[in-house]
Amino acid sequence: MNWWEGEFLRVKNNKLYLESRSAEQLAEKYGTPLYVYSRQQILRNLRSLREAFSPAPAGLEVRMAYAMKANPHPGLLKTLLKEDCWIDAVSPAEVEMAIRAGFTEERIMFTGTSISQEDFEQVLKHPGVIVNIDAYEQIALLEAARKRLRIKGPVRVSVRWNPGLGRGFCSKTVTAGDRSSDGTPIKFGLEDSLVLGTFKRLKNLGLKPAGLHQHLGSGWTEEDFPVIIKAVDRMVKKAGELKKAGFQLEFLDFGGGFGPKYREEQRLFPLPEYAAYILDRVESAKLGLKAIVVEPGKHLLAGAGVLLVRVEYIKKSYGNLFACVNAGTYNTVPRPAIYEEAYHEIVNASRVNGGKKVKITIAGHLCETGDVFGVERMLPLPQRGYILAVLMAGAYCRSMASHFNLRDIPREILL
Repeated sequence: MNWWEGEFLRVKNNKLYLESRSAEQLAEKYGTPLYVYSRQQILRNLRSLREAFSPAPAGLEVRMAYAMKANPHPGLLKTLLKEDCWIDAVSPAEVEMAIRAGFTEERIMFTGTSISQEDFEQVLKHPGVIVNIDAYEQIALLEAARKRLRIKGPVRVSVRWNPGLGRGFCSKTVTAGDRSSDGTPIKFGLEDSLVLGTFKRLKNLGLKPAGLHQHLGSGWTEEDFPVIIKAVDRMVKKAGELKKAGFQLEFLDFGGGFGPKYREEQRLFPLPEYAAYILDRVESAKLGLKAIVVEPGKHLLAGAGVLLVRVEYIKKSYGNLFACVNAGTYNTVPRPAIYEEAYHEIVNASRVNGGKKVKITIAGHLCETGDVFGVERMLPLPQRGYILAVLMAGAYCRSMASHFNLRDIPREILL
């Protein structure tokens, strides 16, 4: 059995099946390139996350706030709506889409960076949305937007702070600390010394401080656990300081970051231990919270999607072997082109196992040297017309896709 097989992805008669549907038949019916998502796998992933937090004491709500930037497909949003999820939105357009999908304003948190007054005005047209402040300097813009729209009722706000610790699977996905591992200054959140003053300023303006938020980065694995729990400690301590200063918080938002399994050798982040640690620290601190929040994006969607592409021909050049496919990374699965560390398993859906495996590079059809889905992968030799499946394509693939080279963005189907 292949390491990536499970209830969603299975091999039958040496062919790849997606929720009991033949990958080749789906490709023939809907065309390629094609994103295929599994509703049932999303629900399985959500169930595992909820099970991790199931020991939460009575009276403490655990909110699953879906990070919509991972994938805004309307069918996925409606699925999560039925499961009582919340929405983590990072742009006014995401707020609008969440509302169109049926989410109430009160179940949406807007967290933006480098936000304009116009952005705030768009968001405040839905005054029930929780506004997450990313910088002290945003307060003046938020207040100007509120006055321009003549909003008299209190707007619920939270504060995104930077606890001084960040982790991610690569330097470009670290979102806390002073600098990323490549030296890039981190733009997100308020530093520790500004948090209390920000809460006081918000309260003095008649806004309603409701929560404290942090997000450390994306793609955590097992080795990140010791750093992550240190950040949990800092979060709980900061909440305690705010309580002593007279701010009774409704919630703490611990963000997202726990990554799915992209590689066979990858050791998954210990989600049950993480959940247990959060619950224990929150309960011990006696903060009087109504809720804690986590923001799963990748965890719910990555492993619930694949991209199907068709091999157009096999090319040999200077000893290199290429499977040239009818899709480009920038238009379908941009992660390998953006992040050097990003990896997506690729499966020969037309001949999964057996026969002689060859070292072959999966090359896209864009005018970019970096437009390759995988470099020198070991696969049963594909032939023209074979279907290849790029796995873990449910999150940050369609949402990051572009029309580079004026190529189309693929069709999406939800099984």
